[in-house]
Parts: sequence; C-alpha cells; structure tokens
Amino acid sequence: MSISSDEVNFLVYRYLQESGFSHSAFTFSIESHICPSNINGALVPPAALISIIQKGLQYVEAEVSISEDGTLFDGRPIVSVLDRCPSLQRRARTAQGSAKNGKNTVNGEENGAHTIANNHTDMMEVDGDVEIPPNKAVVVRGHESEVFICAWNPVSDPLASASGDSTARIWNLSENSTSGSTQLVLRHCIREGGQDVPSNKDVTSLGWNSEGTLLATGSYDGFARIWTKDGNLASTLGQHTGPIFALKWNKKGHFVLSAGVDKTTIIWDAHTGEAKQQFPFHAAPALDVDWQSNTFASCSTDTCIHVCKLGQDRPIKTFQGHTNEVNAIKWDPTGNLLASCSDDMTLKIWNMKQDNCVHDLQAHNKEIYTIKWNPTGAGTNNPNANLMLASASFDSTVWLWDVDQGICIHTLTKLQEPVYSVAFSPDGRYLACGSFDIWNTQTGAVVHSYRGTGGIFEVCWNAAGDKVGAGASDGSVCVLDLQK
Repeated sequence: MSISSDEVNFLVYRYLQESGFSHSAFTFSIESHICPSNINGALVPPAALISIIQKGLQYVEAEVSISEDGTLFDGRPIVSVLDRCPSLQRRARTAQGSAKNGKNTVNGEENGAHTIANNHTDMMEVDGDVEIPPNKAVVVRGHESEVFICAWNPVSDPLASASGDSTARIWNLSENSTSGSTQLVLRHCIREGGQDVPSNKDVTSLGWNSEGTLLATGSYDGFARIWTKDGNLASTLGQHTGPIFALKWNKKGHFVLSAGVDKTTIIWDAHTGEAKQQFPFHAAPALDVDWQSNTFASCSTDTCIHVCKLGQDRPIKTFQGHTNEVNAIKWDPTGNLLASCSDDMTLKIWNMKQDNCVHDLQAHNKEIYTIKWNPTGAGTNNPNANLMLASASFDSTVWLWDVDQGICIHTLTKLQEPVYSVAFSPDGRYLACGSFDIWNTQTGAVVHSYRGTGGIFEVCWNAAGDKVGAGASDGSVCVLDLQK
C-alpha cells in the first residue's frame, strides 16, 4: 500500500482536527496546500492516521521478530509495538475516541443504555481558593519515561511507582523534600545469553500485599515479579506468553492474580512463585482482574466478564452485555456487586444472582476508562456510608453514582484532558482524579487543585488519608501533603 504526499498531509490535517487543534489544523491546511486537493474527506474513517501508524508498527514488529525461515526468535507471539507501549496505546485510544464520538451522543439510544435524568445530576462547584501551594507538593524525579501507576505501602509510607523505563521504584519520602528523598530502583531484566539484561519493556502494573512486605509488578515483557520491600527480587513468574496488563493480590496476601494479552489469567502462589492455575477462557486479551473472597472476575477486549474460582475448570459465572471491550472491573467492598466499564460508553452493575445487569448506565459520551468504589461496609472506617461508585472517562469528566438508586449525584466537568485515574480517600469524604483535583464527595465541590508538570496517569491515597501520590507523563512522581 502506498500513500501520496497529499494523502499524508490530509491524514495529519484530520488528526489535528480530531484532536481539537483547530487553529493548527487550519494553518497546516494552508501551508500544505491540501485545500484544493481531490481527496474526498467523507471516505476517510475517523482516526485513520492512528490506524495506519499502528499497522506500520505491527509490520515492523513482525520483521524484527521473525527469522528468515519464518520462525519466531524467542518463541513468543508477536505483539505490536503499540501494544507494548501503554502511553502510545492510551494516546491512540484517546484520538480514536475523540473522533468516533463526534456526535457527542449522551442519551444512550445507540447502544440501548438508559439515560440519566438531568435532575439527578449536580454539576461540580468550585471553591474560591483551592490551588495547592508548592510547599505542599514534593516532586521527585528518577524515572526516564512516563509513570503509569503508583501505590502506597498499606502499612508504612513508602510509595511505589512503575514506568515505561522498565523499572519500578520505591520512594522514601519521610524527609518531605526532594533532596532528602531516597529511592530503590527495581530493574526489570530478562535472561539472555546467560546474562541478565534490561527488558526495555514498560512496567504497567504493581501492588503491595496487605502486610506491606511484598510488592508485585507486571510488565510488557510477559513476566510478573515479586519484590521485597527492600527492593530485592524474590520471584519471577513467567507462564504468560505475552504482556501483562493487570495484577492483583488477594486479601490474605498469599496469591497474586495476573491478566495478559495471551487471553489468560493466572493465579500464582506468592511464596513459591508457582502458577496454581491458568484460566484460558477469554477469546481476546484480558484487561483487568479483581478478587472477591476466593473467587475473581476478569474482563477482556472480547466484551465478556468471567467469574472464576481456583480448582474449577470453567467459569462459575459469565456476564455478557457490553458491546465493546471492557476496560475495568471492580467488586464493591461487600463483594455483592461487580461494576464494569467499557469502550461502549456504559457503566454496568452486576450481581451473581442474575445473568442480566442490575443497572445499565450511560452518562459519559466517550469511552469509560476506569471505576472505583468508595470504602464502606464492614471492615472499613465507614461501615454505614452510602455505597458510591466513581467513573472516569476519555470525555474529560468524572461521575459519582448512587448505585442503590442507579443515579448520578455529582459530575466533575471542569477537566481539560481524558481522565485515567480516580481514588477515594480512606474515609470516603474525598475523591482525587487524574487532573489532580480533589473534591468533596458529599457536596461536589473542589477542595484542592494542583497543576504539575505533566499529565497524570495515576492517583492514590496513603492509608492515613493525608497524602496523595501521582504518576505523571513527564516521568515525575508527585506527593501532596494535605496536612501541611
């Protein structure tokens, strides 16, 4: 397939338009002389430039992965360069979402979801002076690429982060100053020629066990790893045959659950590194997993959600209803309800007692990227609080839901970029979102706002609820001390 220079220019012009850079698109169209061209724009699909680049990267990956006799160099399936780079993948999905949802349909008529009545939605209020001063923020640097995820140790206050530079890091920020902070660098290596060499693959998932003694990481090199809190490698878990997208510890901390592009999920024994069981039930890459007691749920780009149990050779429950890939799933704190969000722009609530979803909600007008429940019920600091769910979308909004009634109670709308992360404070009173705004969940008012040096991919609260950590696109890790 060959593309003329006029066609390339038009694709760039369309990409600038779809991304919202109207002035740049206009200037480019004049300077590249595409206006008098004979290209029929109606025949060019949305996000065409991204699609062509993705195919080109896949061809390049195939060329460097296959030997002259047609065999793979390392025996692993080919995974595109785009799939190995979450940041590029996120940007591609953002551009595609912006383009394909140009009609801004919010009534759910196209996919059958029901509408959220306007009288149930309160728009966000902004307090007068909420900007967080620099003396409350500690910004540490060390990562050489985007920081995709971060997590506080649940017992003490070290903060772990994972990046596209093939490392995870454990930060000791007790001195509350950039110069005084220390870091442990967890280098992700693979065995080649009898030596350990850097994997050069993104580290995309991590999590502490409940005791704060072990840290698990998942990487696009296909391996999960378990580290001690001192940064020493304890186990390498290598049964996946492709990148790992997500991993989670069970509550007792003796199992790690991982999900991968190889369409499978695996339960690992955290102490021996042994794969207890591999679950090959999805028809496409598995994107997320979440534990519920001794069972777990998994979701996939195949639009299905499976609930599985160790020792069972088939899913004990399968939920179907989404019409596009399911990005995230989360059990509520009581373990009775399962929430899911999808590229089909719907948020669905399920329970194990019925096949159809309890609530089928649409309010966002682009893909919903992530969801989080507020901490409530037995075993939390808020046993009597109302059950709430937050959803974050590529449409640059966050919605807060009353799940019992199936209505939206607050909407955070003053954001400028797609939202990749949200996190409730331990007491459930506040919600931090990827724009680094912190808002009151009862009033819907923004109470803190911070502008860092890069886009935010992840936000998280420490166990005490007085610090918020964030991983940024410029490789920095930021901590806001709300008690200063």
